[in-house]
Amino acid sequence: MNHNEALDRITFLRNTLETHNYHYYTLSEPIISDFDFDKLMKELEKLEGEFPEFADPHSPTQRVGNDINQEFYQLEHKYPMLSLGNTYNEGELGDFDARVKKTLDEPFEYVCELKYDGTSINLTYENGRLKHAITRGDGTKGDDVTANVKTIRSIPLTLFGEGFPAFFEIRGEIIMPHSVFKKLNEEKIQHGEQPFANPRNAASGTLKIQNSSLVARRKLDCFLYYIVGEGLPTSSHFQNLEIARKWGFKVPSYLKRCSSIEDVYEFIKYWNVERKNLPFDIDGIVVKVDSLVQQRKLGFTSKTPRWAISYKFQAEQAETRLLSVDFQVGRTGAVTPVANLEPVQLAGTTVKRASLHNADQIVLLDVRLNDMVFVEKAGEIIPQIIGVNIANRNLNSQPLKFIEYCPECNTPLIRTQGEVAFYCPNDNGCPPQITGKIEHFISRAAMNINAGEATAELLYRNRLVNKVSDLYQLTKQQLLSLDRFAEKSAENLIKSIEESKQVPFPRVLFALGIRFVGETVAKKLAAHFKSIDSLIDASTEELIEAEEIGERIAQSIMAYFSDEKNRQILEDLRAAGIQLVVKENAESRISDKLTGLSIIISGNFERYSREEMKHLIELHGGRNISSISPKTDYLLAGDKIGPSKLDKARKLNIPIINENDFIKMIE
Repeated sequence: MNHNEALDRITFLRNTLETHNYHYYTLSEPIISDFDFDKLMKELEKLEGEFPEFADPHSPTQRVGNDINQEFYQLEHKYPMLSLGNTYNEGELGDFDARVKKTLDEPFEYVCELKYDGTSINLTYENGRLKHAITRGDGTKGDDVTANVKTIRSIPLTLFGEGFPAFFEIRGEIIMPHSVFKKLNEEKIQHGEQPFANPRNAASGTLKIQNSSLVARRKLDCFLYYIVGEGLPTSSHFQNLEIARKWGFKVPSYLKRCSSIEDVYEFIKYWNVERKNLPFDIDGIVVKVDSLVQQRKLGFTSKTPRWAISYKFQAEQAETRLLSVDFQVGRTGAVTPVANLEPVQLAGTTVKRASLHNADQIVLLDVRLNDMVFVEKAGEIIPQIIGVNIANRNLNSQPLKFIEYCPECNTPLIRTQGEVAFYCPNDNGCPPQITGKIEHFISRAAMNINAGEATAELLYRNRLVNKVSDLYQLTKQQLLSLDRFAEKSAENLIKSIEESKQVPFPRVLFALGIRFVGETVAKKLAAHFKSIDSLIDASTEELIEAEEIGERIAQSIMAYFSDEKNRQILEDLRAAGIQLVVKENAESRISDKLTGLSIIISGNFERYSREEMKHLIELHGGRNISSISPKTDYLLAGDKIGPSKLDKARKLNIPIINENDFIKMIE
């Protein structure tokens, strides 16, 4: 490989890995397996070693993956949280063992632990009390998710017993058990929402929710596996964990001290089979040198500890032939490619279809019709194509091209800059988009109309319902003319439609199906603007003032209400008696002392969490906003507030109050 070829390949690998880092850590939506990601990373590391002239401090090889969400305040880790080196075979484990033996040149033991498939967390305790919970982030700093972590019942807020250091950190993995994951996805499907791909994504996504009460309902769990700090009870990692269990930490029992690499192999062999019987996901085994003294002697590379390594299990794969590709149009108009396969057995089920995700993934895989493809179950749940057997490819095959026109209505597809999906813009004339909107509108989380997907399809096919407002014009006689309806079922549907007129405004707003406006965003918008008319009249700047509303959501809302067809649907819903205004409940307020005031919160507080502060503002009639503007009445500032917000508030002459000032205002 010459210099130009090497630079081209290095550039491609860097861009590809950064894309996958974004999908994995920020979106919690990985599109390739860990094994394939590691293969790409190792290839890049090898090329950068061979061609040092192309070194770049911003290369994916020079940093730990980042899961920071800018909506959370970030704190630095006192002790960096580095990644572990990964291996997939016993030979590389043997190499690791040889390096440890050579460096130590003295007896040592390993501790083998399960590698829990969740999201990493770092807990800080001072004087036996939980102070901070921080995500791994970029290894140096992470998101402060303390309020959310406090809802996880397996994490102690105050320690038991004695003997713990005055200050220490304990690290672990937040997971979602299979039973909780199954129930959560069943509810999401019932509500017409996209289910999570696997428990890891569900755990990661839940931890970043801005509403800690919703986090509490998700019933996350946490296993702790590493203590770091000064003055630890012993110099043995294994013994420290045993002691930490007595302090109240959920230290799993799935760990073992091993005196040789052969014992490690046996541990791996056992759990490679037994993992299928666990009530949660693991994706490998972590091997650590037990002695903390020896750990310090072995030290670290720039990214990983030299005293630990991760052995990752291979996800079960199957090879089969790609027969064809369907392009499915969803409720929002997004077009998703789905592969039709020769039936193949995979992880106990027969797989006939698999996701190809999007146009970029098709290009990345270079998948073609009649290729022999490798299929894997992401999180052992959703089948996806993760590679192609090039050796068996027909020499006359042609690259698979993404379609240019909607397969349902033949409208030219569009792709918004910065997004991966192609969309059909014909949202009011494309059949699957129309039926999808109806299905979403009648779902339990929205208008809760007692009808299913089949009913929505039937009503649309018979031209009784072409838009959601048509539901309120249906008559019993019209329903009786359809094959599926008898007297009782027709009466029940009409009754359910009538009852939906009492559904509160936040759910009506969610039911409209505005892009990016989910349940939580709909509640925030309804609380801020109080009525559909105020929301329609709001400018982009006024929308962004609302809590958790960014520019992308604001633009989507503006686009929705600028469409005359959507405005007419709203007028039809208004005429039908749908709730388009927040009904103020006098019992939900304590006072009107903050009525008409827009307040932004930033920083940490002593007496209340930020969520509690926001709730107090609402209880006294005020409005929470998320960005500073000339219309902001107060900046409620706690400790460690971001300097940019302070500067902006001062430039706009916005009063800055502290926690005590606020409490006096509402007393």
